[in-house]
Amino acid sequence: MRKAWYWGRFVAAAAGVVALASWGIPGKQASAALGHQAATRLLSYQPLRGAQPVRPYDTTFGNMDYNGGPVMPANTDYMILWSPTGLSAYGSGSTPQYVAGIEQYFKDLAHDNGGNQNVDSVSTQYNDLSGASARYQVKFGGAVLDTDPYPTSQCPAITPVTECLTDAQIQAELEGVVKAHHLPHDLSHEYFLLTPPHVEGCFTNQASSNPPYGGCSAGEVPSSLGLYCAYHGNTTVSPMLFYADDPYVTGVSGCDDGNHPNGPSDGALVGGLSHEHNESITDPIPNDAWTNGAGSNHGSEIGDQCAGQMGTALGTAPDGAKYNQVINGHLYWYQEEWSNIGHTCLQRLTLPATLPAARFTITVASGNTLTFDASASSAPGGVAKYSWQFNDASGAQTVEQSTPVITHTFPASGAYSVGLAVFTANGTSEGTGAIVSTGQTSFTAGFTASPASPSAGQTVTFTGLASVSAKPVLTYLWEFGDGRTGSGQHSKHVYAGAGTYTVTEVLFSGVGSAFPGDGAAPIYTHTITVH
Repeated sequence: MRKAWYWGRFVAAAAGVVALASWGIPGKQASAALGHQAATRLLSYQPLRGAQPVRPYDTTFGNMDYNGGPVMPANTDYMILWSPTGLSAYGSGSTPQYVAGIEQYFKDLAHDNGGNQNVDSVSTQYNDLSGASARYQVKFGGAVLDTDPYPTSQCPAITPVTECLTDAQIQAELEGVVKAHHLPHDLSHEYFLLTPPHVEGCFTNQASSNPPYGGCSAGEVPSSLGLYCAYHGNTTVSPMLFYADDPYVTGVSGCDDGNHPNGPSDGALVGGLSHEHNESITDPIPNDAWTNGAGSNHGSEIGDQCAGQMGTALGTAPDGAKYNQVINGHLYWYQEEWSNIGHTCLQRLTLPATLPAARFTITVASGNTLTFDASASSAPGGVAKYSWQFNDASGAQTVEQSTPVITHTFPASGAYSVGLAVFTANGTSEGTGAIVSTGQTSFTAGFTASPASPSAGQTVTFTGLASVSAKPVLTYLWEFGDGRTGSGQHSKHVYAGAGTYTVTEVLFSGVGSAFPGDGAAPIYTHTITVH
């Protein structure tokens, strides 16, 4: 999504939505504290069409560059329907079409896993430095009806708007839902918040910010406040949670084009849900994995560069609407996603048999200067471009060049997240990266383990770096390789059995400097042998 500065297995019944009792979430009181943290990061949002000018692509390829952060190797998706009055707020019927249609969409995506017949196949070309790729491997976790009361509006709630929620309030509610029902916090789970008509949102509660309230959802009143159709991001409290906010935009000009092969639920898909779904997979922490790193489209993710581009219609649905996707035999209409392969927007993609390989080494030049050498990289037909992201300055663009060696001076000593993407002439790409430290020729470990070679049943303490890319680490996400997760700089874990486990750590020190923030959120992996 375009960026701007804004300071600012639960018991899911197979038949449909699970109603959850209301609870008093401590996050209600925590939202004020959350507000400051949420306000000091960037969110990735789908702009209201017409709210921002169309800009030309990157000066070289217009492609996504790699920033050193994680992708989602698989994604289990949950629908969170926040409505104190129940499902009736979303339309008529015991299960309104809006809810049933979105649920069907997620189930259809899961049915066609691994195929190349729909937009999700375009995302499979993107990887991260751990060796993981954004595979088309979708599961539908279930739909939760959250009947918790809305908190007091902190942004304009002018008729017909009934509630206006800030991102901090949304984060607090989602964290409460997930905690209360013991749902996962990891790189394979995402929570889609779907609010009813006239429940709007703004990024912050600051009326004096520019734009006011950091920008608001498309249905906000007055309409001059409307900026976005949907957005995705990560929470800034531990444990980290990946989420998307999809307010009701069916029928809202600038978000929904009105072409509905199924019904009102199609407005959600056109208005941002599919867009955010694919961006979450390829760039779950905005601007830290795959994003356009240079040129006037700086900061765009794979959905942004194709917003409003639907490609060629495949036919006409029984109700006369066009469709451009057939998923599990059902007809859909929503936007394409950006493909580095071919430098274009695509409806579907079959990966080539051979992909590039990105590799680099470092040597110390002097002081805070390091020399990076990607000569060991390879690509079919040869590497056409090397794209480097050093994550050491606000708004830093990637450095794109045709030669493999580059020297870079960091502004201060310390550990930095570095990303590299290599491209073939047709744009086929692979990313890699590492944490590097000034004055050191070896890559820097993201954490230490004590004891380093534990016995089964013994407590292991994992300690992460305190800072990265010149910023203190705000949030740590740990995956211990045995299905368990953790959080915090010092995270303790006990392995029940002997074996070799791959530990994954994400260190969030701020939104990556791909645009326009600073800090980073690198991913780091290391194997640990338990005796």
